[in-house]
Formats: sequence, C-alpha cells, structure tokens
Amino acid sequence: MSTRSHHYGLILAGGRGTRFWPRSRKRSAKQVLNVVGERTLIQATVDRLAPLIAPEHIWVLTNGHLRDTIVRQLPQVPKRQILSEPVQRNTAPAIGLAAQILNSLDPEAVMGVFPSDHVIAKPAAYREVLKAAFRGAAEGRLMVVGIEPRWPETGYGYVEFPKHFAKGTLAPVEVKRFREKPALAAARRYVAAGNFYWNSGMFFWRTSVLLEELRRHLPKTATLLAALPRLGARDWAAQLARAFPLCENISIDYAVLEKAKGVCGIAAADFGWNDVGSWNAVYDLLGYDAEGNAIAGESVCLNSSRNFVDARGKLVALVGVDDLIVVDTPDALLVATRDHAQRVGDVVKALEKRGREDLL
Repeated sequence: MSTRSHHYGLILAGGRGTRFWPRSRKRSAKQVLNVVGERTLIQATVDRLAPLIAPEHIWVLTNGHLRDTIVRQLPQVPKRQILSEPVQRNTAPAIGLAAQILNSLDPEAVMGVFPSDHVIAKPAAYREVLKAAFRGAAEGRLMVVGIEPRWPETGYGYVEFPKHFAKGTLAPVEVKRFREKPALAAARRYVAAGNFYWNSGMFFWRTSVLLEELRRHLPKTATLLAALPRLGARDWAAQLARAFPLCENISIDYAVLEKAKGVCGIAAADFGWNDVGSWNAVYDLLGYDAEGNAIAGESVCLNSSRNFVDARGKLVALVGVDDLIVVDTPDALLVATRDHAQRVGDVVKALEKRGREDLL
C-alpha cells in the first residue's frame, strides 16, 4: 500500500461568507458560488486537490443549510463523507470530529485541512507545497502552510518563523509563535522583519497525533468526540447532535497550535494564494477595462474608473463614479466603496437585528 493511500483531505465549508452579501446567503454561501470562474469555490478546491487526494479520501464538513447543495456540486465525493455540523463550534471541534472519524477508519491516516473558499492561481506549485506538508505530517509533525505577506494585512493571523531561515523551500521550518490578527503598526513590523508569514488556514497532521494534542489541550471536547459511536452506527447522528453543542467553541489555532510543541511550517514560495475575503478581493482577481472597471456583461462607462459590478443579466451604466462595489440580486442591492468592502458583513449583522431572515 502506498504512503499516499493514507492521505485524506478535510474541506471546511461551514462558513456563511457574510462579506459576500447579497449573493452569499445561508443557503447559497460564498463557497458554493462561482464568484471567480465557472466552477464554484468548493468545486475548484476539490479539482486542484484531485491529483493528490482521491475523491473517496475527501471529506467535507459543512452545515445543514448547505449540505444538499454541496452534495449536488461534488458528485465525485461519496455522499456519506459530506457531513453537517449540528451547530457551529469553530475549527477545533470540527477538525477533531473529522480526525476521530478518519482515525477509526484508518489508524495510519494523515489529514490535510483545507478552506473551501480560497483561490490558487498556480495549482502545480501549490501541490508541491502540499506534498511537502504531507511528508512532514507523516513524520509526526503538526504542519502549517505559511504565505509570504504581500502587504501589512490586519485581517490575517501570522506565523513567526526563526529570524534566519531559507525562504521558499519545501523543508519544514520550526514555528516560533503564532500571532493573532495584529494592529496595522504591528503588521508593518511583521512584513519588514521578513520572518512573519500569513497563516493560510491549511494544516497537516497524523490523525493520531492531532487527537493526542486535543486530549492534552482540549480534554472536554476530546472526551465528547471520543465517546461518539462509529460513523454509520444507527444512533451516530443523534449522539452527535447531543455531544457537539457541548464542545468548546474555539479555533484549532487557539486550542492546539499555540500550545503544542514542535509545530512546523512550510514557508511557501508564491503559488498565487488569495482567500477571496471580500468583493474587493474578487475585483483584484478579475480582468479590468482600460479604466480599471471590472464588470461582467455589457456596460457603458463614462468618466468612471476602478469599479466592480456584479449585476448579471443587466446592462450596467456608470457615469462619473469611481472605486465602487455594486452587487445586484433579485431582492437586494449592495452599493459600497471599495475601501469599505470588509464592512459588508456588518450589513448582515444589521439585518439579523431586524429579523430579516428573508434576506439572510
């Protein structure tokens, strides 16, 4: 049996993508939308993993609103491997649940954890990084993929590597410390230092190693997950529905990685990573006209520049406006300046307070 036969991929697909409102809703969240290209973001994720991880080794963890849609979008992935969480409990319980299931099926399992909604412009280079990360994980390390920062981003966590290390190699590098989302001044210092990388949210480990770390650092959740019956048992779903809400609501970074010893990372060379965190990020990924306008379909632009418009099936006319985001759906219209793209999620919070479930 080849080493790769023990490799598994867990795709985390439970988020709501609130910064992509009004297209992203509970039942049509960002990861199941084709915001860039013809394939949806989760389909593209599975596509680029396919040369390394067979579909029968792909697992998806999502929510009850999205599961049926994801099952339809990923017919190559066995339906029983697309699971929905009873409630959201952040990444530590989610990853722990998947590790528990995989370890029961294959005690030699080595799992990679992948976000469902990122864009990778250089998939071949990306897969070389994943191969290296799987090798490090197979040797018993907890592995993270670091992205060399391109600007002082305050919305990402950072991975601190030693001051003097070989950048862009595929060799595991010891992680000195994980840093939470910094203030702008700190982010600028990180970028200038050169040994701080963005935390990509991609992790690799043996399931047995991860479960041991959970027992050490998050014993309550570890105990609850270990007590679940084997997947496929008649009462598995009912037991999960009782146990999962009792798990701590905490990320894998806080729960394990910031406390564990010997965590390593790949300080990756550029593979075109973009977390597509807002409509402004989509603008950066699309082609523009001579004035920097990114508009799908027919448009008339007069004295207008650097605008992003998603208004499908309509002619769009812009007159004398710059740096706008306009997203049109049958029941809602978003107009924002590009430098306020990160605040679109606040619209969702406002609608929640108003009880507008029809727009969520």
